[in-house]
Amino acid sequence: MINPEFDEIRPYEPEEMQEAFNDLLNDRQFQMVLKGFAPWLPKSVRNGLLRLAFLGVKSPLAFQKRFMRPVVQHIINRHTDGTTFDDHALAEADPQKSARYTFISNHRDIVLDSAFLNLLLVKGGYPTTVEIGIGDNLLIYPWIKRLVRMNKAFTVRRGLSPKETLRASQLMSRYIHYAVTEKKENIWIAQREGRAKDSDDRTQDAVLKMLAMGAPETAKTPADKLRDQNIVPLTISYEYDPCDYLKAQEFQQKRDNPGFKKSRQDDLDNMKTGIFGYKGRVVYRPATPINAWIDELAELPKTEFYTTLSERMDREIHRNYELYPCNYIAFDTLNGNTEHADHYTDADKARFENYLNGQIAKISLPNKDEAFLRERILTMYANPLKNKLAAR
Repeated sequence: MINPEFDEIRPYEPEEMQEAFNDLLNDRQFQMVLKGFAPWLPKSVRNGLLRLAFLGVKSPLAFQKRFMRPVVQHIINRHTDGTTFDDHALAEADPQKSARYTFISNHRDIVLDSAFLNLLLVKGGYPTTVEIGIGDNLLIYPWIKRLVRMNKAFTVRRGLSPKETLRASQLMSRYIHYAVTEKKENIWIAQREGRAKDSDDRTQDAVLKMLAMGAPETAKTPADKLRDQNIVPLTISYEYDPCDYLKAQEFQQKRDNPGFKKSRQDDLDNMKTGIFGYKGRVVYRPATPINAWIDELAELPKTEFYTTLSERMDREIHRNYELYPCNYIAFDTLNGNTEHADHYTDADKARFENYLNGQIAKISLPNKDEAFLRERILTMYANPLKNKLAAR
């Protein structure tokens, strides 16, 4: 039974999948996208093949396994040097893999953070994937919204008035509680709105406060309001961020014009670059669920609770970074020394320097400040090491 309260934000339910699929095939813009992938195939043949592939797909999870899994695996094969899921903390907490989680992670890629996690969960033998929160600023065409709802996405509404934002946050929080406890789904959300452009990953108190809003009335303390979501701090570590030069470019644009705002096309360019750019090695490392230690904070005043919880989650995320030679090289370069030279070779340093020059060369600005751009990209790669050292 579909709960009508969540109709404006929830993913599709199993009984809605066939109609959504039909609507997707009838969307003119979606057909143009399909034609771009296989321009030699007539529309009738493309649609026929998709309808054949859709046979037996009765749920969003089945859709992910049938359609999204091979796509994501192809991206991993072509644009990474492999992905690793170090889930020993989850295995210790729940050897039977029967629990459901709300994964709160640092945010590296608009599309792939959750897509990679889904594939890793399936490969790891977990019973289901994650429902994901995606900002409505990215749902710029009806076919995109339809496709992500088929792919277990719920909508995070952006750009609202303060009153509307409160209502939207309350609704989303109630939905997340409902999804974890009633639907028995996992959830993935980022630790903050948008990506940390400099990779200085920090959990926003507002995210945790939002999660607490939808707790049952029987939950009185902040800790109790979060407990049923079984929150897991998740660390995502990319060796190379294909959007690093776009982030650096945005830093200069905002420096030179404080009122600068990205366009919808900028968002699409970031999505495309993130998906098809080279990422090197990728590691996902969940920490122990916070329910194992949240009671240690239960006596704190409400005003201190969320700040302390955010800081503790940040330490969990930071200490679980996978560090690569480029992180140590960037850190030493900014500090003007070779303190961490035992973590990289001369070949590593030459490779990273070539990579850095290539990324900066992609930036096209009329008043391009190469020294500033270089410092910004180095900072992106140095901050994970800086934060991990502090977390220790």
